[in-house]
Amino acid sequence: MKCAALLAACAAMALPLAAAAHVVFEQPAATAGGYYKGVFRVGHGCEGSATTSFTVRLPEPMASVKPMVKPGWTVSVRSEKLAQPLMNHGKPVTEAVVEVTWTGGSLPDDFYDEFALMMKLPNTPGRRWFKVKQGCERGENDWSQVPAEGQTTRDLKMPAAPLDILPAEGQPHH
Repeated sequence: MKCAALLAACAAMALPLAAAAHVVFEQPAATAGGYYKGVFRVGHGCEGSATTSFTVRLPEPMASVKPMVKPGWTVSVRSEKLAQPLMNHGKPVTEAVVEVTWTGGSLPDDFYDEFALMMKLPNTPGRRWFKVKQGCERGENDWSQVPAEGQTTRDLKMPAAPLDILPAEGQPHH
């Protein structure tokens, strides 16, 4: 009986995410300065059309970004030279990934999937907005809207994926 009640409660909590069907992080909070596996959930295609590409634009330079490979998809990264180097394990990082794209696969509209990045997060806490462009066989979804003061993602048609970076509180970051 307890198991059935727990499942019902979990299903009820998932309904707002499923109903909104935005691109969201599986875990929407992480520790500043730590490594974080950011898993983006994609709940649908573009008005019935299958997803064929998925591009994540990072909100700021990070010392390390590694995309997860997906069978049937090709992954590419775009990097830029940094104005100010970042430090990673005591070594300066002068170029950082600013965008990751998966292409060549096909995610039918009736299914969901996940795309993942391993990232070394900035040391400064705060909310970051990851903008995602979802390309489809017909059309695209540009998940890039950031709420204005007093708004939430529920107020937007195509919100970017928020990640709350929390203070480290002296925890190890590996």
